[in-house]
Formats: sequence, structure tokens, C-alpha cells
Amino acid sequence: MATVAGVDSSTQSCKVVVCDAETGEIRHQATAPHPDGTEVSPRAWWDALRQAGSGVLDQVDAIAVAGQQHGMVALDAEGRTVRDALLWNDTRSADAASQLITELGGPDEWARAIGSVPVPSFTVTKLRWLADHEPDAADRTARIVLPHDYLTWRLRGGRVTDAPTTDRGDASGTGYFSPAESTYREDLLALALRGRTPDLPRVLDPAEPAGRTEDGVLIAAGTGDNAGAALGLDLREGDVVVSLGTSGAVFARGAAPTADATGMVAGFADATGAYLPLVCTLNAARVLSYTARLLGVELDALETLAAQARPGADDVVLLPYVAGERTPNLPKASGSLHGLRAGNMRPANIARAAYEGMLCNLAEALGHLTAAGVALRRVLLIGGAARSPLVAEIAAQIFAVPVTVPEPLEYVALGAARQAAWARSGGAAPPNWAARTAARVPAPDDESAGADIRARYRDARVSLYGAAAEE
Repeated sequence: MATVAGVDSSTQSCKVVVCDAETGEIRHQATAPHPDGTEVSPRAWWDALRQAGSGVLDQVDAIAVAGQQHGMVALDAEGRTVRDALLWNDTRSADAASQLITELGGPDEWARAIGSVPVPSFTVTKLRWLADHEPDAADRTARIVLPHDYLTWRLRGGRVTDAPTTDRGDASGTGYFSPAESTYREDLLALALRGRTPDLPRVLDPAEPAGRTEDGVLIAAGTGDNAGAALGLDLREGDVVVSLGTSGAVFARGAAPTADATGMVAGFADATGAYLPLVCTLNAARVLSYTARLLGVELDALETLAAQARPGADDVVLLPYVAGERTPNLPKASGSLHGLRAGNMRPANIARAAYEGMLCNLAEALGHLTAAGVALRRVLLIGGAARSPLVAEIAAQIFAVPVTVPEPLEYVALGAARQAAWARSGGAAPPNWAARTAARVPAPDDESAGADIRARYRDARVSLYGAAAEE
């Protein structure tokens, strides 16, 4: 029996899933933590991968890595890291993003060039920050890779003579790769680094192997985390994923590239040769964790409290920007409570407002996606917070469409494993693995309650941030 391994190297941890190559049946799972912070040594990811994959990765037939997108990993001419990696959730490059947008001629030019408008998460903005704030480090940078590229390269042996590789899905989040043309825009790389042009990873086709480990295990191209999740879920027409992890993501598989000059929708590529229009928020499940801490309760008690409040939380609204925000582009925003009165200042209402605020933020992200032409038949709800029955119930009310909750699995790692099986087989398409569904919640018969919740949320957002929250 052939087996394949998929790796999800996320912000918080490294997860390894081993599957039957033909059926996708899960045979083994393991995890290892990553350090906290928005600035991390790439060596920590490698150590976590070795820990989680100990005794496993040398026994499988193929492996692929899906990793957190956008992270800036700068390597010198000897293959050593120049500095700790800046992660997707590091917003120090907010001013750099604004500079780059202006220097190229505005959002329309960026959308035409790469299908997206840079925000502080994008690698290209972090490179400008590096050039301006650490020019000596920028001078020593010989190669720029992404987190998944780095781990794939280390699996291959990490030799300076072996050029790193990547794929379209992850490359499309850098800000210097055109998904529509499937090519790097080295002029944008030079713009960001003020004339410097370090080497970039070779972009592999979806089923093209990257090489082999020193034990002879085939290594697939790998991809970014959202593209990995899309592959693990086997997205079809009309499926839109709402991912409720530390951050939030709303994405769908598309046959044609998108180019949204508003900057709300990122026109990424997927891991199959198609496209992955995506809207990302910095805040999702963390909002519930922080609200539980505020109220002095555990997460399960927070859900119990929220269930005791009526839909709409008696007009209490929470804007969930506890880590700043990417969509809308408010990197310096903070979380805030609105509509508090003597009669509604109860823990249950604040708890419910946290759930509704998190999901209203993602409902607005979903609206940007459909406005860009993405078909919506149902929402697939994934991520840690999706395991809550209350989250699915409120999501169906606020999104006003049926919500499907797949079996709670590590879909990023599962998608990477499916890609590994594809590379191993050399077939024209990924293997057909069985779908995994745990629950379905229908859209409400009466949509008025959800519409009222969304309207109050929008009013609070606009009253505090005005036009900036609409751009």
C-alpha cells in the first residue's frame, strides 16, 4: 500500500498527515508547535517538521508541504537566513504598501500586473521595508523564498547548489508574480528592493516533482495554505470556503484570473493550474478566544453564554479588529464594542456580539468575492471555530446561504497529501478522494434577522472608520 504525507506549516504549528495514496484514508497524524510572534526563525519551522514527521517522513512514498503564505525568508549566498522571517501577520510594512501602490501608478496598475493590490501581508511590501530599514541585510540577500519553499528545499537537502522551487499558488501571494501570465514580475521585485534583484524559486507545474529527500522520498511542488485547503476540500463550482483559523479567509476555485483594483479580492492562483480568488482577514477565531478571556470564561462557556442571547445581541456590536485588519485595509485599527446601554450590558450579549462580529466581518469579505463574479451556491465552513454548532448556525443566518461543515480535519495538510499523491501518480488530475461532510445547516427561511445584524455591523464600522473602511 502506497502512502503519502502532507505537511501544513502554519503560523502556530506544523501538522503532518499520512494518507493512503489511492483512497485518501488517513493513517497517521502528528503536530509540533511553532513559536509565537510575527517574526520567526525559519529554522524553527524545520525543527517542528522534523519533530512532527519523526519516524514517518522517511517511510512514505511522496510528500508535499503547504505553508503559510507571504512570509519573507531572505537567504544569503551560502543559503543562510539573513534575518528572521517576517510573517504574513506582520504589519510593519503598511507604509511600504502605500508607497509601492503610488510608485507603480495606483491600484489599477497593480491589479493589471499581478491580479491583486498589495497590502502589508504581501511579501513585496516586506521587501520594501527591508530595503529601507535594513539595507545591509537587503544587500546580503541572494535569494528570496516563501515558508513552504524553504521547507521543500530543506527536505531536498538544503544545499546552496540546489535552487529552491515553488508553485503558482504560493508565488501568487508574493506581489511580484502574475497568475494570469504564470511568470515573475522582476520589475516589481526590483521596485520593492530599490534596484536589487535576488534569485527567486523556480515555479513548478502543479504535478511536477521538486526532487527527492536524501532517503529517496518523492517531494511534490507544495503550495500555499489556502490553495492546499482548496485541494483538500476538492472545491467545485459554487463552493466558497470560509476558513475560521487565527485569521479568516474566504476563497473559491475559479477558471479565470481576477483583477480587483479595490484591493479587497486577491487574484491568486490555486494548486491545480486554475485560480483562487481570495479575501483574507487578520481576525477570525482569535476574536472568540480574546472575548472569552475578557469575560473570564473558557471557550465552551463563551458559546453557552452566546447561545443565551437573542440574535442581534440586543444591539451590541463588536468590530473584531483586535490585530488590526487586512480586509478592510485598516492595519492600525483595534477592536471595539458599540451600542452599549444600561439594559444590554450583559455577558451573554457581549459573547454573542463576538460571534456575530467575527462572522459579519467574513460576510463582508464574502460579499467582495461575489461582487468580483464568484458564484455562490453554498459555504464550506472550516477551521477550528467551525467545530462550534453555534458558529455554523449564526453563519447560515448571517451569510443567508446553506452552510456545510466538513468533517473537522487538517484540510491544508490533506490537500498537500493529495498533491503528493498526484505527483507520485503522474496523472492528469489529482486523485479522486472521498468527500468528508459532518453537518449541513440550511439557509434561514426568514433572512431579515441576518440582514439586520449585518446592517448594524456596517453602521458601526462606517461610523468609526468612515470611507477608509469601504476601500
